[in-house]
Amino acid sequence: MSNTARPMDLKNLTLITGGARSGKSLLAEKFAKSSNNPVVYLATMEEMHDDAETVMRIDLHRSRRPQEWRTVESPFSLSTVILDFESENQTCIIDCISLLVSNILLKTNGEGTRMLEARDAVLKEINTVLSAMEKQPHTQFLAVTNEVGSGIVPENALARSYRDLLGETNQLVAASAHKVYLCCAGLHICMK
Repeated sequence: MSNTARPMDLKNLTLITGGARSGKSLLAEKFAKSSNNPVVYLATMEEMHDDAETVMRIDLHRSRRPQEWRTVESPFSLSTVILDFESENQTCIIDCISLLVSNILLKTNGEGTRMLEARDAVLKEINTVLSAMEKQPHTQFLAVTNEVGSGIVPENALARSYRDLLGETNQLVAASAHKVYLCCAGLHICMK
């Protein structure tokens, strides 16, 4: 895999970014409901039953989804799921890119010493996901991600690696997206 990634021109991709609890997922859900299409919800958070906070977050997100939405839990290999979609008009929420990057980073570089290998793995997966979206023109994608670069510089290498990889990933996805929204305090602005 090359060390660079090139943006695509995806008319069927909207990126929604912002800080923690800024209203990103709620905005994606609002857009999906207003699409009047069948909705597929791709969840990237791995359920860890021994982590009460994770269970609470997952339960909150599940409780907001209408019963007719189809949920696919896929912490890795989103492109495989996307390529298996039927060729029909539908809306797909990916919640979220941030966790996908985290999952790949921890699998590839859990100790924080193999940054280049982790970067290649993340960019390869993101490029594969974007290519899969391009092959599904009947699906409108709403990708949620966190903005983590506005705070202090983390003190450990793994956290800095995550911040940097997610920032690079967000730039690539935003450059590829037709629309980009930034959320803050439950409000949003269209940036692109």
